[in-house]
Amino acid sequence: MAKRFLIFALLFFVSGCATTVKKDYTKFMSANPRSILIVPVVNETVDVDAPDYFLSTISVPVSEQGYYVFPVHMVKRVLEDDGLSDADLVHSASTEKLCELFGSDAVLYIKIKRWDAQYALIATTVTVGLEYIIKDGKTGVVLWQEDSVVRYTSQGAGSGNLLADVIIVAVNAAMTKAAPNYIPLAKQANEQVFVYPGPGIPPGPYKK
Repeated sequence: MAKRFLIFALLFFVSGCATTVKKDYTKFMSANPRSILIVPVVNETVDVDAPDYFLSTISVPVSEQGYYVFPVHMVKRVLEDDGLSDADLVHSASTEKLCELFGSDAVLYIKIKRWDAQYALIATTVTVGLEYIIKDGKTGVVLWQEDSVVRYTSQGAGSGNLLADVIIVAVNAAMTKAAPNYIPLAKQANEQVFVYPGPGIPPGPYKK
């Protein structure tokens, strides 16, 4: 029994250590960005509207961390006028050139990995998955990188009537599947990924 307890305690300790690994902010602090350029997001999902919806959620959490954020829709328009109308082309372009074009210190690249609603039995699960990367505007070196996945599963209220509850749950699931609301999940993903101390970036010079 004592041996089993010791093994369990050791596994628990190792597991706990694995979840408390701190990020190395050496490169980020050395670059010391004051402004961040958020470029159009790459969409790896089948929802063609996902990029525009997502862009409306990302400026606030970055600016609240204390960084100047260039207006995302203005950035998109300027890039289109410069011949970079496709997000994939923007992401493959020189980070240094992008920063030179806007006068920014760093670039935030985002990929939408998940933006879907999956129906199973009498529940619908809405998922938003994102990949974030910040690169230095002078060297193109990756300063920070993180992923975020947020899910919501439709539910029904417990009325005490089994048949009524099943019907309510089924209706809620159908409504969620027909018109999933991704915006709250995108905002939640952004909030989680920029938490500091945690996975997020250190506070910038304009942090209140």
